[in-house]
Amino acid sequence: MIDEKQVRHVAKLARIALTDEEVKKFSGQLSKVFGYMEILKEVDTKNVAETSQVTGLNDVFEKDELQRSQSDSEDLLKCTELPLDSNQVRVMHAIK
Repeated sequence: MIDEKQVRHVAKLARIALTDEEVKKFSGQLSKVFGYMEILKEVDTKNVAETSQVTGLNDVFEKDELQRSQSDSEDLLKCTELPLDSNQVRVMHAIK
């Protein structure tokens, strides 16, 4: 049984403010969850392979490659109304 003192302690660690009503409610709910976990401990899983996911999907990784075109950067620089300095846009920000 998870008592209210334990719920308050966990809530404090998680920096969650709980009302007295919520503490009472969560105490009962957590007790049920941990009770169910005790039931699951009785299941024989010796011959069951560990799984980290069940969808069968795999991550796809591709190498990042930088592709630059001189004409692209020149076209972009022609579009700006800001001042240019060594083929770069000069950006100034005001300090308030």
